[in-house]
Order: sequence, then C-alpha cells, then structure tokens
Amino acid sequence: MSGDLPLNINIKEPRWDQGTFMGRAQHFFMVTDPRNVLLSSEVLEDARVTVENYRLGNVKPGLTEDQLWRAKYIYDSAFHPDTGEKMLLIGRMSAQVPMNMTITGCMLTFYRTTPAVVFWQWVNQSFNAIVNYTNRSGDAPITVNQLGAAYVSATTGAVVTALGLKALTKSLPAIMGRFVPFAAVAAANCINIPFMRQRELKYGIPVTDAEGKRLGESSEAAQQAIVQVVVSRIGMAVPAMAIPPVIMNALEKKAFMKVRNPKHRLISSISLNLLVFATPLCCALFPQKSSMKVSSLEPELQERIRQNNPHITTVYFNKGL
Repeated sequence: MSGDLPLNINIKEPRWDQGTFMGRAQHFFMVTDPRNVLLSSEVLEDARVTVENYRLGNVKPGLTEDQLWRAKYIYDSAFHPDTGEKMLLIGRMSAQVPMNMTITGCMLTFYRTTPAVVFWQWVNQSFNAIVNYTNRSGDAPITVNQLGAAYVSATTGAVVTALGLKALTKSLPAIMGRFVPFAAVAAANCINIPFMRQRELKYGIPVTDAEGKRLGESSEAAQQAIVQVVVSRIGMAVPAMAIPPVIMNALEKKAFMKVRNPKHRLISSISLNLLVFATPLCCALFPQKSSMKVSSLEPELQERIRQNNPHITTVYFNKGL
C-alpha cells in the first residue's frame, strides 16, 4: 500500500463510542457543524474520493488519521449513508442550525395574524419535507405522488393545528399564544415524517449484522426508526421554540424592551444559541445506527436469518435523521 496510514481504521462507524450519549453527541456535533454548508464541491469530492479509496485499501500519500476522520465527517455531512448520493444542500444536517434559526425566529415573531401563521408554517413544513426526504432511511425511492401527499398532509396538519390553537388561546394569557408555533411543529412532525417515509413502512428498511452485511428489509425496523426520529425532532424543537417564548414574555415587560423592541434580533439570537447545542444533543438521543432483536422482526425475516445466520440475535439499521 502507499502511505503510512494503517488500513484497519473503521471509518464505517463514527469516531466516538455510539454506545454512550456523549459519544453520540460528539459525533453529531461534527455532523451538524454549520461550517460544512460552506464547503465547495471540490472539497466534498476530495473527501468522497479519500473515503472511498481508503475503503478499497488505497491510501493517499501523507494522509494522517485526523485528516482521514475529517474527510469521513465531510463525506457523512453531504452524502447519504445508504444510497451514497449527494444530498440537497438545505436538507443536510449541517444546514439545520442556520435554516432553523431563521425560520424559528420568524415563527416566534410573526404569530399574531392568521396570514403570518399560515405563511411561516408553510415555509417551515416545506423545509421539513426537504429534510425528511433528504435524510430518509434506506435506499428505496419515493414517488412524486407520495412526496406530494406527505408534503400537503404535513403542511395542512401544521396550519390547522396552529390556527385551531391560536383561536383557543385568545381567551388565555398572552404567553400561551407564543407556544402555538411549537405545538404546530410537533403535530406536523408526527404527520410529516411517517408520510414522507411511508415507503419504508410498506417495504421495510435494510437491516444488517454487526459487520454491516445486509440481511434483508424490515418494516418493523422502519416503524422503530420513524418513532425515534419523530421523538428526537420534537425534542430538537423544544430549546428553540418552547424556551424563547418564556424569555421573551418576561423581557417584553421590561422598559428597555418596550422602547427598543428588538424582537427580531433577540429571538433569532436566542434560537441560534440554543440550536447550536440542541441539534446535536437531540440527535444524540438515539444512535443513528439503531438495533433490535431478531425476535422482533417479521416472522418470515426471522426465519430467513435463523436459517442462514443462526448465530445472529441482533440486527442493525440506519434510522435516518
């Protein structure tokens, strides 16, 4: 081989132990690093070539271990783990902080009028649809009709929830109205993600052994993956959408806020500061590579695995983000 770097570094797995919360948090801090959005196509391509060549046993001369891991995380931030295709820019996890900062700030600021609620919920669900499609698990294609149905259903669900709650909170303290965007986003996530990934529920997602050998497709694994993603997405919204309303409600009672009223800058700043930490920490609630017992799979898949690989009791799958 060329170069001095050994070939036994397992870059198929994250650099840090995914069996611990801190290990997963360190991993997702790298994956969601907003600076990766600014990387050029040449840098992304160089990272892809470095990673794929290393997997084939070809080491670039002078390549260090730190450089290899850096290339691996650049590769992971831009290319889908199952299909290998380059992901849409705003759908990548590295775009979550800047995109959510902007959209969340606007939803928390412009919530008083019906047109503003409808518009910003539509913008948010359009963005979520792109993220959910980009980060779907598995390699099964989704049709245009399925994509459209998921998008329309989630957007309608979010708008109906937001307008319904907005009407209900008119007679309640003003602070309750500030939580309407969060409730709408939570409801929409419960609709958008399952709809966007309905093909996985029907046909299953790839399950593998501990070494990454594909054993089949499982709808049971898809259900578990989608539940985990819904929970982590709602959790991801809590710091940015449930905490700032409390802070803003308190600050707006102060004289300096009544005079200067810099709501746009303040809400965006709070959202940014919280999202920088919330995005990777909430992604870390569940490992991206999740596992389940063979006994929990579909009977036919259980039988196939037991016939061909009787020693396997646990399978693994990519839950998506």
